[in-house]
Amino acid sequence: MTDKQQDLCYLSIPQAGRLIASRQLSPVELTRAFLERIQAVDQRVKAYVTLMADSALAEARTAEGEVLHGRYRGPLHGIPIALKDLYDTRGVRTTAQSRVLERRVPSEDATVVRKLRDAGGVILGKVAMHEFALGGPATSLFEQARNPWNLDHVTGGSSSGSAAAVAAGLCMGSLGSDTGGSIRGPASLCGIVGLKPTYGRVSRQGVIPLSWSLDHCGPMTWTVEDAAILLGVIAGADPSDPTASNAPVPDYTQALREDVKGLTIGVPRHYFFNPEVVDAQVLGVVEAALTEMERLGARVQEVTIPSLEHASAANTVMMIGQGYTYHRKDLINQPQSFGETVRLRLSMGALFTTADYVQAQRLRSRIRREFAQALQGVDLIACPTSLNTAATFADVDPLIAVRTPSFTAPFNQTGMPAISVPCGFNSDGLPVGLQLAGRPFDEPTMLRVAYTYQQSSRWYEKRPGV
Repeated sequence: MTDKQQDLCYLSIPQAGRLIASRQLSPVELTRAFLERIQAVDQRVKAYVTLMADSALAEARTAEGEVLHGRYRGPLHGIPIALKDLYDTRGVRTTAQSRVLERRVPSEDATVVRKLRDAGGVILGKVAMHEFALGGPATSLFEQARNPWNLDHVTGGSSSGSAAAVAAGLCMGSLGSDTGGSIRGPASLCGIVGLKPTYGRVSRQGVIPLSWSLDHCGPMTWTVEDAAILLGVIAGADPSDPTASNAPVPDYTQALREDVKGLTIGVPRHYFFNPEVVDAQVLGVVEAALTEMERLGARVQEVTIPSLEHASAANTVMMIGQGYTYHRKDLINQPQSFGETVRLRLSMGALFTTADYVQAQRLRSRIRREFAQALQGVDLIACPTSLNTAATFADVDPLIAVRTPSFTAPFNQTGMPAISVPCGFNSDGLPVGLQLAGRPFDEPTMLRVAYTYQQSSRWYEKRPGV
């Protein structure tokens, strides 16, 4: 591919949107640049499992014609986007990376896919994931995505292909899903932005579920601005999803101003900063980010969430229990179609008792109350996104999620919005993520702080060399 095409693939969504709106850039030219880069790079990154090149070019031509005739739809018009392969796409297979659904072709788009199309977005294709958003990195269908910062390392899961595609410049943004950290974890390990909205902020209709009380849909992008634009398009009520909130959707881009003065950031050091659990370099990088927040005018204050140590266990019981319920019939009738890891993890759900499930729900209520109390005195919670940087494929533990505490699962328990933003690198050049979490439906404050830190630190200016 040419240098010009590569430069196009490294634009942010607002940059590309302004060029398209002013007719300085054709959506067709932009889409072709991404398709060329996918052809040149993705045999190594392995982000895409289904490339929709023909329909993407057709959508780009439609967008180009609309813009030329004065029918510009907004900042996503003509922008190439990828989808985690559990979002239903009409007439295009949606497999959740499992042989159980290898031949599944939906007849309708998921609600958020329809919203992307209505906004003029160009769907490049479906990207890799951990099987059924649970097992990984090995799956029963397709190869697993690789980390663009070092191809010998994992991307994290379960939104593995979404993170890899964004980091490698193979799309301008992607939709992931998050049940225990599956947006924020890969975002942290791949050096991008991953946003889990408030529970109910985004419809899940047409999205293959793992755990209906913990699942969230959200954007994975290169910058905070990109994430704000995508969230504004996909958020909102949906009569087809009874859990989708009717709360008005603000213009999230209005929150993007460099100003954290007067805000207080709460840090639960007792849980998130344990040197016996968290990698020392990760702690150092995150501490430096908090120091930068203070320099920018925010106040950093320790807070205590007494029940945090139980959050991972409660999340596991609920996630695996609900996942087993959803997949029970197929586990009985075609167990050989599941990958070994996801089959074993789902089967754990048959061992949990009603008492286990009730206790998990009680813990969830307690953790919600404790966070709500803490947030009366602070505006946001800050902590590392992950305990470590990305492991190599040779060293990865497929059951690590049930053996170590999760720094992301507590915010699935509470339904609070949470975002991971790049905050530096370890000595091996692998990314580290800073996680910010806010009050339910207060994405604007969270985005404001993330944007201010991003603009000061400017880690987004460093790209992997793949």
